[in-house]
Amino acid sequence: MTSAYQQLSATFLRLSRFGHLSAIAGWDMQTMMPAGGSRARGEALAELSVLQHEILTDKRVGTLIAAAEQESLNDVEQANLFEMRRAWQQASLLPASLVEAKSIAGSRCEHAWRQQRPANDWQGFATNLKEVVALSREEARLRAEASGSSRYDALLDLYEPGMTSARLDSIFGDLKSWLPELLQKVVTKQAGQPLSSPVGPFAVESQRQLGLSLMKLLGFDFNHGRLDISAHPFCGGVPEDVRITTRYNQNEFLSAMMGVIHETGHARYEQNLPQQWAGQPVAQARSVAVHESQSLFMEMQLGRSREFLQHILPQVTAEMGDQPALQSDNFIRLTQRVKPGLIRVDADEVSYPAHVMLRYEIERLLIEGEIDVEDIPALWDEKMQGYLGLDTRGNYRDGCMQDIHWTDGAFGYFPTYTLGAMYAAQLFQSLKRALPQINQQILQGDLQPAFDWMQQNIWQHGSRFSTDQLFQHATGEALNPQWFRQHLEQRYLAD
Repeated sequence: MTSAYQQLSATFLRLSRFGHLSAIAGWDMQTMMPAGGSRARGEALAELSVLQHEILTDKRVGTLIAAAEQESLNDVEQANLFEMRRAWQQASLLPASLVEAKSIAGSRCEHAWRQQRPANDWQGFATNLKEVVALSREEARLRAEASGSSRYDALLDLYEPGMTSARLDSIFGDLKSWLPELLQKVVTKQAGQPLSSPVGPFAVESQRQLGLSLMKLLGFDFNHGRLDISAHPFCGGVPEDVRITTRYNQNEFLSAMMGVIHETGHARYEQNLPQQWAGQPVAQARSVAVHESQSLFMEMQLGRSREFLQHILPQVTAEMGDQPALQSDNFIRLTQRVKPGLIRVDADEVSYPAHVMLRYEIERLLIEGEIDVEDIPALWDEKMQGYLGLDTRGNYRDGCMQDIHWTDGAFGYFPTYTLGAMYAAQLFQSLKRALPQINQQILQGDLQPAFDWMQQNIWQHGSRFSTDQLFQHATGEALNPQWFRQHLEQRYLAD
């Protein structure tokens, strides 16, 4: 006789397979699909979302979960059942009509954004965004009423289970108490350091080849993934078929290079999630912040370290040309340059948290109904002036229209970027304690010990443990933002 747990496992495997199709269709929508296919693709993805929603919210699933909780299960099965219940509860709060409407509105807003952003068309973008916000507020209301939380916290929990805005306010409040002074000190220090910029143009194919060689160095499995171009870099697909993207600028190559390293961090996590539990919730990434910790471990902790940069420099000059700006010391200064700018994805790691806090503060007010879409540009400029001293008035393209996240209603997502940076710093500190020779190994290009450590401590566990438990096991403590501050001070202020 098939147990309740086995029946649930079959249902979630089916959901996983539909999720596979949705992920690849979504990737294609952002990379290969002709513009004329937008409406039909959006409707198809919405239909798939409704189908998955109907399967997950079937009353039989709730009955099976209750029955499975009475069965004898091992630790992994219990963790899987916990994640099944969470997914079922979250989905059951929303009517299928809202799921469909939100999917269609998100596809429409995202596709139009691709043309509206280059055109600096805030009014056109705002029209679509209003619908996305209205539907997201309704989702937040339903979730908050069920959980007894604030509306924003109800959405935040979708991306970072267990995190609350109260805890974020404490973390970000501490960050704001020291980051502005640190940023100013670093900018002042670097102002006295000579810096030459590489002279382009840099052919797209040369940049692509450099990216591919770095992906290989970082252990990317090309048998289960690929690199493409999109308007906004991302990592998508599924563990068996990971799709990462970047964008190229022929006038400079560093943003594409570091973007590929960043997305490869996401990809390595996906490719190394526990295959023995594939298709089950417990085999999925623990949370968005944990996912981001993997990309920032690769890009910031490893990728911008002096040792890594020295090792890859021959590959860089082979593709980009051997010129004065690509001499070792200057190359390192280029990749560690701190200069507040308008674009989040191009920001250095010292000023980056300011971009995140700005978005967190705005989206929280937006979801709670304290501001409306029309209020975003002025508030954006006010906060950009306050945090980074930059003017965005009238520049919607490089201001409040630069990100893709709000187009599909991903409110509650942005805080995970800075949480991920903090987790990454904590992981790297623990790695160095466990492997005292790691810096020398990185210099030599021997990255396998670092990957083995990550496999042992993060990758293989999927969602078996809570985030706090995962980091307690890996580093000896739950999130400790002090490691992030120490990392920034050591890299940018130490002589």
